[in-house]
Amino acid sequence: MDLRQRALEALCLTNPQAKAAATLDLHARAADHGVAATSPQGPADPATLPGRPERPALLRHTEVARRSPATHEGRAVLMHAIAHIEFNAINLALDAVWRFDGMPPDFYLDWLRVAAEEAKHFGLLRDHLRSMGHDYGDFPAHQGLWTMCEKTAGDIVARMALVPRTLEARGLDATPLIQRKLRQVGTADALAAVDILDIILREEVGHVAIGNHWYRFLCDREGLDPMAHYALLVRRYEAPRLKPPFNADARRAAGFSDAEMEWLQHG
Repeated sequence: MDLRQRALEALCLTNPQAKAAATLDLHARAADHGVAATSPQGPADPATLPGRPERPALLRHTEVARRSPATHEGRAVLMHAIAHIEFNAINLALDAVWRFDGMPPDFYLDWLRVAAEEAKHFGLLRDHLRSMGHDYGDFPAHQGLWTMCEKTAGDIVARMALVPRTLEARGLDATPLIQRKLRQVGTADALAAVDILDIILREEVGHVAIGNHWYRFLCDREGLDPMAHYALLVRRYEAPRLKPPFNADARRAAGFSDAEMEWLQHG
């Protein structure tokens, strides 16, 4: 079967565990699948994408309450929020595999690898939540990542610019700050969460690097200046303006240039 068809099928699954398992299996068996030149037929109702469970309840970003990681429940809420980001990231990567035509085979394999690593991250975080007496779906969440995915469904250049190298890159900046707070708490569950976040941060550098690579590939193919076009896309799609502090080491490891880092700092 075609790899892109299988990616769409995984994207449509509503059960989080089944989606993660299907994604990991597809990545493990990627060599057994061809890569079609044209995308498979999506669902008649685009609103059914991605497949998602009945829980968690989805609220506006401003409606999701924040709690102090100094409390057990506050740490569970924090880990749940990160698990939800990772679950959405599975969907984002699978969507890139099935949706966009006209790319080299490595594009589809790269994003399938990202989807599989996001599925691994989701599993680590869900197991951690369960060890704390909770589970994915126990707390409300928001859909910020998928909203940008919908906005950029018709523009692969914008997708590469504004999802991996903008929204997901925020995780490179935020993770060390979260880890610092958890180390200060110092409980066993907090320190276990720090270790999980170490794994996620290391692999997310690679994911952002993949976004940077394909964004620059597309800009080169279409004769676009990467920095000027990025600024245009931020305005066109109303992407959030990123604010310091930035994790300069992680961003440089992910392929951001000195000029891009300067633009982030000063606009």
